[in-house]
Amino acid sequence: MEQTSLPISLDAARKLPWEPGRSAEVFVDGEIEVRFTQQPKDGTPHTHDRDELYFVASGRGFYRCDDKVTPVSAGDLCFAAAGTVHGFEKFTQDFAIWIIFYGDVKRS
Repeated sequence: MEQTSLPISLDAARKLPWEPGRSAEVFVDGEIEVRFTQQPKDGTPHTHDRDELYFVASGRGFYRCDDKVTPVSAGDLCFAAAGTVHGFEKFTQDFAIWIIFYGDVKRS
């Protein structure tokens, strides 16, 4: 980015355009992409071709990474390395996450 962007509140992020099961783009700058979603796909493990950080913004649920399942709640940080099977499941109605993709695309 050529300039620092203003902070974005949780309320403002909730108003970004998105589709259920998908995330809304907050901003992209080079190798970093910040996204937000209020309702990830429940129980749908998946992979990505980039490393990924998740910050739980609100609510509670479970984070599955490979075959390990961990309870998570607002304020928690989760990491998924590129190519790792991961996903959220059994989360509350108010569950929301900030998502940060970063680094080069990694191919298997």
